[in-house]
Amino acid sequence: MKLIFAISIVALSFFGTACRRSVGEMILVPMPQEATFTGGYFETDSARFVERAGDGYVACRIDPSAPEIRPEGYRLKVTRRGIDLTALDSAGLFYGRQTLCLLATAQGIPCVEIIDNPCFGYRGIHLDVSRHFFPVETIFRLLDEMARYKLNKFHFHLADNGGWRIRIDAYPLLTRLGAFRTESDWLEWWSYGDRHYVPEDTPGAYGGYYTKEEIRRIVAYAAERFIEVIPEIEFPGHSDEVFAAYPELCCSGRAYTSGEFCVGNPLSLKFMDEVLTEVLELFPSKYIHIGGDECPTVMWEKCPHCKARMKAEGLRRPRQLQNYATARVEKFLNARGRRLIGWDEILEGDVTPTATIMSWRGAKGGIEAARQGNHAILAPTTNCYLDYYQTRDTAREPLAIGGYLPVEKVYELDPYEQLTPAEQVCILGVQANLWTEYIATWPHAEYMLLPRLSALAEVGWSLDRKDYAGYLHRVRRLARIYDACGYNYARHIFGE
Repeated sequence: MKLIFAISIVALSFFGTACRRSVGEMILVPMPQEATFTGGYFETDSARFVERAGDGYVACRIDPSAPEIRPEGYRLKVTRRGIDLTALDSAGLFYGRQTLCLLATAQGIPCVEIIDNPCFGYRGIHLDVSRHFFPVETIFRLLDEMARYKLNKFHFHLADNGGWRIRIDAYPLLTRLGAFRTESDWLEWWSYGDRHYVPEDTPGAYGGYYTKEEIRRIVAYAAERFIEVIPEIEFPGHSDEVFAAYPELCCSGRAYTSGEFCVGNPLSLKFMDEVLTEVLELFPSKYIHIGGDECPTVMWEKCPHCKARMKAEGLRRPRQLQNYATARVEKFLNARGRRLIGWDEILEGDVTPTATIMSWRGAKGGIEAARQGNHAILAPTTNCYLDYYQTRDTAREPLAIGGYLPVEKVYELDPYEQLTPAEQVCILGVQANLWTEYIATWPHAEYMLLPRLSALAEVGWSLDRKDYAGYLHRVRRLARIYDACGYNYARHIFGE
């Protein structure tokens, strides 16, 4: 049975008027599976956009029996008389509407028949809000842009050595003493300053955190756009800010001596259980990310509590303490119906077969994970780190952490490289990462994201139909939308 409703005329009219494109200039990013333009337009003036079957109708329906449509996919048919949009699920209807918005022109919506399905179920972006805090309205802006590109996973990096960014009732000092620091400039604070955190009410303190109500607003806003918000709480490394508030949780018992939890201390394990309990109440996501990268073992090697833990658990090497801690957290999450994600360092031990690996040190981690049967997400520095420079002429670019990642390199990512068909089924998808050590403002962040984020989105949605020359032709038209929305973006990509 058809469900008839009006797709937002405001949105369609805005995009059409702002862009004024012809049929030959359609902005279809990511590229649909099949698209055939049949000539003519469906006019979108308010007089014709009515809720009825007949001239000017818009019919949207969920049809579980449609054989050519997969989850999140849709079938779209636009004629002079109306629009038919069919999907297997509500997400597919939503993505079909995003395509309609991109198709809209000043003349109306061109008559077209589209069948479209995503290649991967995981199409994400990571945002680091620890090094620099971004307010809720800014997060909304990112989620809106994700929706335009049919991205569906927001990896929310809430805790790291730049500051703790989420209120936890059981540990109020995390935000009272660990969410603010002495310097806004990361390089000045991390490399040349005293690396100290300060109480929330200290004059000139830099930082911030999200209240539980703000987190709920973000999760709800994302859900309306069929985006899953995946929180990351670092464990057992990258936790300097935790020990500024609770120094008893590190091996020395003193703040500013290490960034790793004392895995031998039962209070560290209790801390993670209690923090995750509150996190799970706020985030309904299937996945929870616990980091796991860049975790030295120097303090564990000489810590009597860690040595005792190793002996009790029959561990031979200090590195196995991380595996022990990770497996314990995963058991906690699995018992509550959730799945653990960790950076590819967790592969260095006896990782459980149910853990999902996020491969950042090249594609190697994803390949290794897939070959041993673990699910994997590809987010390698070589193709997915959007905090890298976009040109070799760094003098014309805003400050970046280093590296060189032009839009074509993002587009080149092949998540299936070196994998057999049997191993390919273990690849869940792809993710772009935006770390913010040197990105203190949202205009700067937008510049690093746009248009490279669209390239990653096309890898995730349209891998089997990638064509860089065609993409580059299509993505140039996005500049008009960026201008209409007031976005800051890398204009040189568009020949400016």
